[in-house]
Amino acid sequence: MHGVGLLKAKLYVVTGALLFSTGGVAIKLSTLSGWQISCLRSLIAAVVLAIFLPKLRATWTWRSWVVAVPYATTFTLFTLANKLTTAANAIFLQDTAPLYILLLAPLLLRERIRAADIGFIGALVLGLGLIFTAGVEQNSNATNPALGNLLGACSGVSWALTLLGLRWLAVRSVDQPDNPINAVVGGCLLASVLGAFAASPFEGLDIFNWAIVVYLGVFQIALAYVLVTAGIQHVLALEASLLLLVEPVLSPIWVWLFLAELPGPLASAGGAIVILATVVYTARRDQATAGSALKPG
Repeated sequence: MHGVGLLKAKLYVVTGALLFSTGGVAIKLSTLSGWQISCLRSLIAAVVLAIFLPKLRATWTWRSWVVAVPYATTFTLFTLANKLTTAANAIFLQDTAPLYILLLAPLLLRERIRAADIGFIGALVLGLGLIFTAGVEQNSNATNPALGNLLGACSGVSWALTLLGLRWLAVRSVDQPDNPINAVVGGCLLASVLGAFAASPFEGLDIFNWAIVVYLGVFQIALAYVLVTAGIQHVLALEASLLLLVEPVLSPIWVWLFLAELPGPLASAGGAIVILATVVYTARRDQATAGSALKPG
């Protein structure tokens, strides 16, 4: 790919990651409950993706729905965690997904944990421990930090399962009618249905809250996913992984700018360890595999 095209692809990935990073602050700005936001933003995202990606309509398989389950779980848990704890904790805990991928790889992918993986696992466990031990004062923006941290950690597990599932579908799509995009849309639909049961009655749906859920569905999920998918096809795995770290870096900054919410020193240290360990591990593994694909999904 020529220089201009490659730069465009990188901008797609960065822009998508930037949009992803605004999820935490948008969720906190809304006065709707986490269940209501999860229901509405997921439904809107599914509709938008179905409209702009018509090819997915003809390629549904049962495997798409299997992968859609952990995807829907991630959407739901991340939204609820953002309402209950700090946005920084929610995204840092979700970004420990590589830890669970490595631990599940022997079972699901028949891949052994290598000696080089042990240090990365240890760093992620340390970061996870710091985030959990960091005290978060209960307030209007973090109504139940302990529960929020737990849900955030669970979203890391479900996100790991989602990434493993998307990789599974991507590999099968070469010679089978399996499309990872279907799992994304299916996950949005399932999250919307799940949220609808817990969200009713829908109260407080004023213009401000509608604007937020529309933004979340159209831009923060649908457009971001389209941009990242379009760009990542032309960017090396290492570069894509590093560019996507824009999300956990910027997410706490948006919440600080709009809501003056700052993570504590221990949580910040834990998040920094997770991000730095991911950068180092990704770079080393990319070198070891001579540029082969790294990031699941």
